[in-house]
Amino acid sequence: MIDFIDILTHGRRLQGAVKELSIEELESVQEKLANIVNKRKEKALEEERAEIEKREKLAAIQKQMEEAGLNVEDLQALTQDAPKKTGKKRPVKFELTDSEGVTHPWTGIGRMPRVYKDALDSGKSLDDFAIEK
Repeated sequence: MIDFIDILTHGRRLQGAVKELSIEELESVQEKLANIVNKRKEKALEEERAEIEKREKLAAIQKQMEEAGLNVEDLQALTQDAPKKTGKKRPVKFELTDSEGVTHPWTGIGRMPRVYKDALDSGKSLDDFAIEK
């Protein structure tokens, strides 16, 4: 790719590279390059228009804020003051220690963990694992 760009941007190298092309082929290449240049110019104009429109909107918002007696710090304070909701953790009601010494806490809500189900199937009672409070 770098070789292509070097040839394309260097006059003598480009002339040497296209010496085998016919005039029709050269004109076709010229048209394709012209199309590429035109598309790039259109894209640059669109980006410039979008940037100008953005600046105009920002200026209008700034003017509205000044008229209302507000500044950017007031807006930042809104986002910082919002407290995050944190749910209360449910208390653990049951605790089982398996044969490997691993403790399995359970709140008693939701699906029963496998270790509790296995213990109940073997004849134990859920009250055997209840935490005294």
